[in-house]
Amino acid sequence: MQRRPIKFALAALAASLLLLLAAPARAHHSGAMFDMQHPITLTGVVTKVEWTNPHAYLYLNVTDEKGEVHEWAVEANSPNFLKHNGWTSTTVNPGDKIVCTGVPARNGSKFMHATSVQLPGGLQLRS
Repeated sequence: MQRRPIKFALAALAASLLLLLAAPARAHHSGAMFDMQHPITLTGVVTKVEWTNPHAYLYLNVTDEKGEVHEWAVEANSPNFLKHNGWTSTTVNPGDKIVCTGVPARNGSKFMHATSVQLPGGLQLRS
């Protein structure tokens, strides 16, 4: 009759371990590093595309109002998410002029999380 308490203890231990493993995954998706209250739009020329997990990245040369060129890193969602929204690994290529809308990093760096990307032909995709 002592088997029931042992099974319960093992089930409780397994549940506790699962909760501990889930915490880092939830923290990874925090938007705290982005200024959600001040979305921006960037127009630039793609210099590099990284179709990687957990996020795809686009690198853009963006010319500011003074004529100076700055490289921006633009984070998109995972390739799996992007595929479900009409993207492929060759949707955006170096040399393409695109428009990215999203939220900038709070620390002022040239980094943003894109919510949408407008392709050279005018098609707008969720990112």
